[in-house]
Amino acid sequence: MSSAVRHVESHMVLDAQEPALLALEIAVAEAAPATVEETLTIRQGGEPVDAVELRTSAGGRIHQVRVDKGRITVDYEARLTGRGDTAPVTATDRLRYLRPSRYAESDRIEAVARAEFGGIKDRRELLDSVVSWVGSRVDYVPGSSGPTDGAVDTMLARRGVCRDFAHLVTALLRARDIPARLAAVYAPGLQPMDFHAVVEAAIGDQWRVVDATLLAPRASLVRISTGRDAADTAFLSNYEGAVDLLDLGVSAWVDGDLPIDDLTELISLG
Repeated sequence: MSSAVRHVESHMVLDAQEPALLALEIAVAEAAPATVEETLTIRQGGEPVDAVELRTSAGGRIHQVRVDKGRITVDYEARLTGRGDTAPVTATDRLRYLRPSRYAESDRIEAVARAEFGGIKDRRELLDSVVSWVGSRVDYVPGSSGPTDGAVDTMLARRGVCRDFAHLVTALLRARDIPARLAAVYAPGLQPMDFHAVVEAAIGDQWRVVDATLLAPRASLVRISTGRDAADTAFLSNYEGAVDLLDLGVSAWVDGDLPIDDLTELISLG
C-alpha cells in the first residue's frame, strides 16, 4: 500500500446572481492518523468570507458559506503524509447502503443483476465480476451524461463519466445484496484531471474501493466525501439563490512515482 506524500488542490470561481447559501465539499475527509496540512480561502470582492465547518457521519467535512451577490473565489490545498484509517462496516451501514437511492436505483436494475450475476455466491468474486462487467460495457465519454442521470440511464446509454460508472456499479452490487456507497475523491494520476467518483463495497467488515474506469491507481486516492450516491457527495451545492460556476480547476499528485494498481488486491481508501 502506497504511503507517498499526496498533494491536492482545487480552485473555483463562482458568480452569485443573488445572496445565497453555499455548501462546499472539497476539503479532504478526516484522515487520522495521517497528517494533513491544509488551507481553505474563500473571498468575495477581495475580502475573506468565513465558513462554518460541518461534519458528516462518514467523516466528510462540509463548509457552509453565506455570500452576497457577486464574484466568489474558492481555493483549497492540502498535503497528506501517511494514510488514514477506514472505519469498519457497521450494522447501520449494511442497511443504509443496501437500499436504492436517487442515482443508484438498485430496485429497478435487480432483474439485470440477477440474470448476469445470479450464479455467483462468493462476494469477492461477485465484486470483481460486477466491476469488470461495467468496465467492459460502458464507454468513458466526457460530457455524455447529464447531472440527473442514474444507473439505469447509464446502463441503457452504455456511456458516461466516472459518477455514472460508480452509480451503475453501486446499483448492481446492492441488487446482489452487497452494501455499496459512492466516494468522491482527489485522484493523483487521473486524466483528464477533475474530482473523481469511485465505489466502496462492504466485503467482510471492511470497505473496499473499486473503480470500473481504471483511470487512477486506487492506493493514491484521497477521500473527500462519502454517501449513497452523487446527491450526497456534490462538491458544490447552492440554496436560496442562483449561483453560476464560472471556472473549476483540480490538481492531485504524489511525491515520486504513482503506485501500480494491482487489481487482484483488496484496497481501502486511506
